[in-house]
Amino acid sequence: MARTSNIYVRVEPEIKEQAENVLEQLGIPMSNAISVFLRQIVLQKGIPFEMKLPDRKPVDMSMLSEEEFNTEIEKGLADIRDGRVISAQSVAEKMRREYGI
Repeated sequence: MARTSNIYVRVEPEIKEQAENVLEQLGIPMSNAISVFLRQIVLQKGIPFEMKLPDRKPVDMSMLSEEEFNTEIEKGLADIRDGRVISAQSVAEKMRREYGI
């Protein structure tokens, strides 16, 4: 058997539990998943998935002039008027389904 090293990591308990639930369904122990992740870092010479900043930053309303604030409110009202909305309930259901939240 290959020699191994220990890694100690601090993670949020909720994230750890959610990851354990997913890995359990896949039949993969946490240590194996971390090992696969580290091997992919070596093979790809970097993080094995795309990491980038979002294209658009959230609007900090406190930094807007009154005119800019009103423009942002108008955009939101136009989204509502044109049906570009998602109910909070549907978002919550999707989060529960996909992330166990």
